[in-house]
Amino acid sequence: MAPRQALRTAIRRQVRQARQALSPVQQQQNAAALVEQSNLITELNSAQHIALYLSNDGELDTAPLLAHLQKLGKTLYLPVLHPFCAGYLLFQRYDANTVMTVNKFGIAEPKPDVSAIILPAQLDIIFMPLVAFDDQGQRLGMGGGFYDRTLASLPQGSQKPLLIGLAHQCQQVGTVPAEPWDVPLPRVLTPHKLWSFR
Repeated sequence: MAPRQALRTAIRRQVRQARQALSPVQQQQNAAALVEQSNLITELNSAQHIALYLSNDGELDTAPLLAHLQKLGKTLYLPVLHPFCAGYLLFQRYDANTVMTVNKFGIAEPKPDVSAIILPAQLDIIFMPLVAFDDQGQRLGMGGGFYDRTLASLPQGSQKPLLIGLAHQCQQVGTVPAEPWDVPLPRVLTPHKLWSFR
């Protein structure tokens, strides 16, 4: 394994262990604090189409944020594994009546419905999962590259959608050894801070 890949693997292992070690009470407190911090995102006022994800593997619990956005009247979307293009995601409308299924990674996602799909460029905000981030806005994901591949087709310099990573504070690291295909984040939201990088 190349040194950069070995370092990325080591960071993933270390940070995943740190977030999995958070107690249920800490998780609950962090999820509630995240909702409060989300009020600092001024773009939320005008945003209508927002994608986020359902948490697993010790990720910051997005359920309270999802409920908050629904109360604000936002139209929400969840990622779905693309059924025909391996390694890519689709974003599908989600509400209380959405029929859910479990994908090959054991993650709940909407049952595919072509009439409920939105193009990434039509989204106003995408809240993204991450394993680690640094103070330059570099994101380290789980290693599948799904978000990087899916978002690579967005026009360079596009202001839409706004990409915001969600993380526990323990997921910040000194430096993420970036690869050329990694999509950097303009913002990261933690329970205690909104980081702006661009």
